[in-house]
Amino acid sequence: MKPIFSFRRPAVDTIPLSALRFKRISLADMPLINKLLQNAGSRTCDYTIGGLYMWIAYFGYEYCVLNDTLFIKGRTENKLDETAFCLPVGALPLRTSVGMIQDYCALKGIPTVFSAVPADRLDELLDILGDDARVENLEGWSDYLYDISSLATFSGKHMMKKRNHVNRFLADNPHWKFEALTYDLIPEVSLFFAGQSLAADTDSAPAIHERNACAEVLANFSSYPFEAAVLRDESGEIAAFTVGEVIGDTLYVHIEKINHEISGAGAAICKLFASYMMRRYPQLRYVNREEDCGDEGLRAAKMAYHPTAILQKYNVR
Repeated sequence: MKPIFSFRRPAVDTIPLSALRFKRISLADMPLINKLLQNAGSRTCDYTIGGLYMWIAYFGYEYCVLNDTLFIKGRTENKLDETAFCLPVGALPLRTSVGMIQDYCALKGIPTVFSAVPADRLDELLDILGDDARVENLEGWSDYLYDISSLATFSGKHMMKKRNHVNRFLADNPHWKFEALTYDLIPEVSLFFAGQSLAADTDSAPAIHERNACAEVLANFSSYPFEAAVLRDESGEIAAFTVGEVIGDTLYVHIEKINHEISGAGAAICKLFASYMMRRYPQLRYVNREEDCGDEGLRAAKMAYHPTAILQKYNVR
């Protein structure tokens, strides 16, 4: 993997450290932000368009681009009244960009807090911050990472239950159909989502926000750099749909909504989407199915697909 936060070194002695000016993220900013996120070598979902845009309202995300570097300000996952920053992404050396955030916090009179720091960037950040830094594991916000070939085939004894679920769906629905989610299907998918979400989701704050964010994605689907697909049952009705994003060698599954009354629909769309995306993007090696947000049922469901790694994240103060 490429180093996460450096691809060229500017003349840093000319940068005013107090120059950060944050503004609310909008759809119009997406091309610029998406371009910079392509350099963010971590596989956690926080450095994706979906990870930012679907959670703008929940975390109050704002951004600043300076010297080809993306700065994101928001709130911590476990303390929503506390200002926090993502690790900067872009041209500046991490030591310089972190120093700019420290300077900004000093000017504003607020603590310097970095949230959702990926485990593979933690040592580098601690080396910059020194012995005064305090590290806190973000329980419930770790990402589940899978081998994409495993999800695309469900091969092996450990995947027998998932294969059985898929076979049940195929047997019950011999005329099933899997198709790309195109703009002309959005009205039908939106109606399906409106009918399924309240019954399928929990009433926790993250789940309620995620439901609203899914509706916003569907309403502005053509604005997002997303890949998506629909699974239909025997009668031609939607059984499930899914929405993902590709960065480097990883597919990020941001949305997966299922009619749970249709046996095997969840396993079927997971397998079919992974296989479909492997054909479209041969470089893909992993699937990130994101966090469980502390929901025990969601955790069990994600573990049932046998992740190859659980990507820990940390708050660093």
